Amino acid sequence: MQPPVRGREEELDFIGARFDALAQGRGGVLCVEGAPGSGKSRLLWEAQVVAVRRGLRVFRGGADPDGQFVPLGPLLDGLLTGPEPLFDRDKLRDLAVAPEQRFWLLQELQDRLEQAALSTPLVIVLDDVQWLDDVTLLALRTLSARLSSHAILWLVAVRCGTRTLGVRTTLDRLDQAGAHRLPLGPLADTAVAQITEDVLGAPPDPATLSAARRAEGVPLLLVELLRGMRDEHSVIVEHGVARLAGGRLPDRFQISVRQRLDQLSEPTREIVQTASAVGRAVTVDFLAELLDKPTATLIAPVEEALDSHLLVERNDRLLFRHDLIREAVEGSLPVSVRRALRCHAADILLARGAPVTEAAALFLDSAGPGDRRAVELLRAAAAELATSAPSSAVELSRQALELTAEQALERPAIIAELVLLLWQAGQSEEARGLAAAALPGSMEPEAEARVRLGLARVSGQHDFTEAARQAEAGAALPGIPTSLRAQLLALRSLELAMVGDLEATAHAVSDALEAAAQAQDKAAEATAVAVDSIVRFYRMDWSAAFECADRASALAADVGFAHSLWVPEALWKAFLLNAAGRSVEALAESEAGVRETQRQGQAAAMGLWIMNRSRALLDAGRLEDARAEAEAASAMADELGLGNFADTTVLYTLVRVALHTNDLEAARAYAADVTRMLSDSAILVRNVGSWLLALVADAEDDPDRAMMLLDESFGTFGLEGPSLASPDDPADAPVFVRMALRAGALERAAAAVAVAERRAALNPQFPILAAAAAHARGLLDNDLLLLLRSVELYERIPRLIPRASALEDTGRKLAARRVVDAVPHLDQALDLYTQAGAERDAARVHRRLRALGSPRRRTTSKGSVTAWPELTASEVAVIRLVAKGMTNKQAAERLAISPHTVSSHLRHAFTKLGITSRVELARLAVAREHPQ
Repeated sequence: MQPPVRGREEELDFIGARFDALAQGRGGVLCVEGAPGSGKSRLLWEAQVVAVRRGLRVFRGGADPDGQFVPLGPLLDGLLTGPEPLFDRDKLRDLAVAPEQRFWLLQELQDRLEQAALSTPLVIVLDDVQWLDDVTLLALRTLSARLSSHAILWLVAVRCGTRTLGVRTTLDRLDQAGAHRLPLGPLADTAVAQITEDVLGAPPDPATLSAARRAEGVPLLLVELLRGMRDEHSVIVEHGVARLAGGRLPDRFQISVRQRLDQLSEPTREIVQTASAVGRAVTVDFLAELLDKPTATLIAPVEEALDSHLLVERNDRLLFRHDLIREAVEGSLPVSVRRALRCHAADILLARGAPVTEAAALFLDSAGPGDRRAVELLRAAAAELATSAPSSAVELSRQALELTAEQALERPAIIAELVLLLWQAGQSEEARGLAAAALPGSMEPEAEARVRLGLARVSGQHDFTEAARQAEAGAALPGIPTSLRAQLLALRSLELAMVGDLEATAHAVSDALEAAAQAQDKAAEATAVAVDSIVRFYRMDWSAAFECADRASALAADVGFAHSLWVPEALWKAFLLNAAGRSVEALAESEAGVRETQRQGQAAAMGLWIMNRSRALLDAGRLEDARAEAEAASAMADELGLGNFADTTVLYTLVRVALHTNDLEAARAYAADVTRMLSDSAILVRNVGSWLLALVADAEDDPDRAMMLLDESFGTFGLEGPSLASPDDPADAPVFVRMALRAGALERAAAAVAVAERRAALNPQFPILAAAAAHARGLLDNDLLLLLRSVELYERIPRLIPRASALEDTGRKLAARRVVDAVPHLDQALDLYTQAGAERDAARVHRRLRALGSPRRRTTSKGSVTAWPELTASEVAVIRLVAKGMTNKQAAERLAISPHTVSSHLRHAFTKLGITSRVELARLAVAREHPQ
């Protein structure tokens, strides 16, 4: 029987209070933090016992330093064990090791946890967070955030002190989300005395207590010290008191453990030492195979090891009672023996069909230079982890490189793999340095070209300029296959288009089309034709741009990747439709992209399509939906490692929505993220960033600063190429003119109008261009007829906010002449702003109407329902389904949106309603929709 926990009463009371809140439907995260041996695991175990006693459902997992390359291993171990496993083991194991499926695995985990929490509060215990793999860390920080409204308590323990970047990031995110920290310090003297009595069987005398204080209040060290004193007869019990009986006390914990190890029989010592070399937890049959002995011969040694308290048994596995004990035992082994045991253990695992990632940690620090088999296994494990856990993959790949001789034929390929992994892990400087030192002349041209193609694809998510450079360098290599060269040139043209260098892009497109024709490569041709569409768009030939976009889509469909990968063919067509004011078609295109990429399991591509859809929703005037979709896309960008593309779409949407909805605090917070865009090497990214910051400055009534921020992007106004946002929104022209006029920058306003008019003249079949040009010129010249003309043109375009803006400017102009003519225009503008959810704009128009003596009773949201006046129609649709007990996934399927978007709507609804849990929502729904 285990002795009671001593000296942690306050901590247990705090955990009990969290269990009380959990029973009321309020979950969260509780992080127990302490030094090694401080009692974290014991406290978690005691908390688990209390939770089960209270009727809570508990899942427990723990990390292992030798299991840190097994994706989601600790979490799946917890959720797949126990009397009622939450998942089908085989299905989830398959998903966990398939890189393309791990995103969907997180979705599956979320949905199952939601379903389980609807019936019984859950406690998810994760020990030793410092050893969690990248995917489990991602799951911890994302699932705890997504499921924050559920009755789920995440109870985790972590060592204090130095941690990896992934662990620090996770703990910081948890803190930001409101996690509770529970630090474990040294035990008080009272607790030390109680534990001394528990171990020795009698209260200690002063000398014995003084000796116990040498453990400095660390529970594990104290218990080991006391057991060593007892077993070595350094202390005796006389007259009901434990007294020192002479003899030397162990100087260090390691010596104490080794002395206890020496007291074991030889077979037991062999088992304990072998177990220490191969991992934290091991099965008896694995030990038998490792030692080449019949399992039956291990019965007595295993029992002795358990009796010695060095090992414990849990879930059919033998575990060291604490990692410090395992480390001390392992330290008693010669290095050569330890390495041999770990290599043999890895061989057994692989022979049993275990994933290579499970064996990787055993090879990581045991293989010697020139061990080619170890190198190949490390490379295979790194490749398996590349998509889901790049930082872990980097560690494995580095070790493979260190074990490989300078002259080895495979060394260049390993360097190439490591460079790619470093890029994926965000370690760009190291990747550049390694590539610069190794790539030129170190490998055959074709191998180098493929490396550079991979580098260009990877870096294109983060740095368009670097991607173009890598593609150009690869294409210039001599003697490479024509198809490979075509792919490199097509990718180079795409990246140059994203950079915003139109002249260079036009030349690159010509080269790419020629190479694609020579190689008869339709995939490269599709990309090049799509980029040609971008060039024609910025050269103001919109008809040709649409023709090229349609041709690129057809080519992509022939190849079979229309909506499946990060290629521009389909995404660009959706952006074109949006820029042309064809919002319904743009939304249909983006929704088809989301559906198709989800069906194919392409998580990164789906994230890009959700970003596209957020922009389409913004331009369609569905601001709350746009914000929810953009927040969902932002969450996915964090999870999937998307960069520049997310900045130019998601941040654009979030800032514009925040300004229209009068949430200046949020706009300023987003502006802090936007600032990084100003230092990007791509002018397109810089221009989008400066435009967004100018909008925020103008909203803060500082038009002069807004103009200053636009100094660089204004220099592109009269040139071919992206000027303000990407793709250029014609409706931004009147916004810029209004801003410039407030700053007294008449020349800039006139230049913007000239560009808008030239674009409209060259493309008469696109009414949005004529409407925007008339609106901009009407503002510049204070021309009522042009403003009225813009209103008329906008009536045929499904863009609520630009149309409302034209009506407002027209009404403002009319008010100076005849109030009765102004009011209908302002009334209509107010209706459109309100329908869009543009609270700031609606409030401004309402003030104008009131000043004209024609006030109207304001509505604050489009489509609000009587029972939920604080919420938008989209939020009401979500909360009604959730209040009925649906999970996010079920609600998403019913509403044809993503689960991330459901989470975003819920978060905003909870904030507006002043609640934090689904239990509170269910009660509120009954009270509001079914009053007595």
